[in-house]
Amino acid sequence: MNYNQKFDEYKLDFVKHRKKYFIVSLVLIVAGIISLLTMGLNLGVDFKSGTRVQVQIGKTFQEDEVKQIVEKTGLKTGSVTTAGDKKDMAVIQFAEPIHKDEFAKLTKAVQDKYGKNISLQESTVNPIISRELARSAVYSILIASVFIVLYITIRFEFRFAFSSILALLHNVFLVITIFSLFQIEVDLPFIAGILTIVGYSIHDNIIIFDRIRDNLKHAKLKSTQDIEDLVNYSIGQTLARSINTVLTVVICALALYIFGGESIRNFMLALIIGLIFGAYSSIFIASQIWVSWRERDFKKQKKVA
Repeated sequence: MNYNQKFDEYKLDFVKHRKKYFIVSLVLIVAGIISLLTMGLNLGVDFKSGTRVQVQIGKTFQEDEVKQIVEKTGLKTGSVTTAGDKKDMAVIQFAEPIHKDEFAKLTKAVQDKYGKNISLQESTVNPIISRELARSAVYSILIASVFIVLYITIRFEFRFAFSSILALLHNVFLVITIFSLFQIEVDLPFIAGILTIVGYSIHDNIIIFDRIRDNLKHAKLKSTQDIEDLVNYSIGQTLARSINTVLTVVICALALYIFGGESIRNFMLALIIGLIFGAYSSIFIASQIWVSWRERDFKKQKKVA
């Protein structure tokens, strides 16, 4: 049996509906753009100037009650949110950095209300540092993307590299979209999650592209249907491995999200969302972009011949 016949006999057809996959992703991207333009991102104190105070109250409380306590001290609070596994922690955001005497006054007011054993943790970022952190985060993702393109171009070909980067940007943007739509706080652990997603997304793409490249060595491409059959067969060869790998990591990440501390929660949430979109894009986006590009070039070559 020749390889073309083997590809042709593979029953699952991932390529046939690729336009539908592109439309779904396009709708999600448009929704993300609208969300970012209208609501923006809920930037944490890591990326904007101000002070963040965590109050470990130790019991359930009303956010309005905490806000009233803060306002009685003369401080202008931006927001008060509930955090912690037992919903017993108040996170107070201040748009401007607060001074030591103001923090001492706030500590006294909170302890007078909830008891002397209440602990407060303060973190302050000035405008210069916040801008530098935001700039460094963007540079990190861009530099990682450039080196990924170079590696895949050398290891495979430019079509594979370009398809991988589009899928990677697709994954990152959709994670940002989710955080924007639900106004989840964006902090430094979130950036760490994004960079981790970049690595996992490329890993999934390379597994499939490696099979496509190896199968190309044995195939005789006589039509665009041969290209589609080859890609379907290549995805099928790696499908179980890709799903099992992603499920294993998602289960671990989900356990850490549920039982881990508050400090890593945004990191794990970004990772879970990114892993799911990464598995989706490697099968339904990256490989389908390559198919569309390869078929276009194939038609050009046949026309010239």
